[in-house]
Amino acid sequence: MFVRKIYQEEELIKKCLAGERKAQRALYEIYAGKFLAVCRRYVKDPELAEDVMIEGFAKIFENLPRFQAKGSFEGWMRRIMVTQSLLYIRNNKDLQMEVQLDGIEGVFHAASEYDRLETDDILRLIDELPTGYRTVFNLYAIEGYSHKEIHELLGISENTSKSQLSRARALLRERIEAEDVKERNHGR
Repeated sequence: MFVRKIYQEEELIKKCLAGERKAQRALYEIYAGKFLAVCRRYVKDPELAEDVMIEGFAKIFENLPRFQAKGSFEGWMRRIMVTQSLLYIRNNKDLQMEVQLDGIEGVFHAASEYDRLETDDILRLIDELPTGYRTVFNLYAIEGYSHKEIHELLGISENTSKSQLSRARALLRERIEAEDVKERNHGR
């Protein structure tokens, strides 16, 4: 099955490179759901996130001749979507990188704090974070970028990236605890 997937992917890429509209549509349909979710993690407004995703697909098709098949095709496309989302944030001056080191306590470790919540609840809480916190949290915790890579992507210092991540974790912890209290009080 894996070999078949690679073969199908290679064929799809070749057909897209040849400008076949059906192949481009198929690529879009295969990945649109995943990539809309990626864009939504950075861009709160669903319609704007969809616009960013569509622009990301345009970049994918434009840069497809540069894909060298040295890694995952999906990973290559995901990186374009993340970059497109960050460009949107930067161009719309929504990326406020607040650096407040006072009051940062610990790191968000306790898995049990979020084990009680559903995935949708956690994603909603992440979505409610301030733009700078949410962006760094998504890049680091979800996309797997290092603080050095975040520094390069966002043009912020590594320390600012670390600070934003720490503040995001602290704020998430507070909101998860508040959700837990609501659940306990509602259940009584």
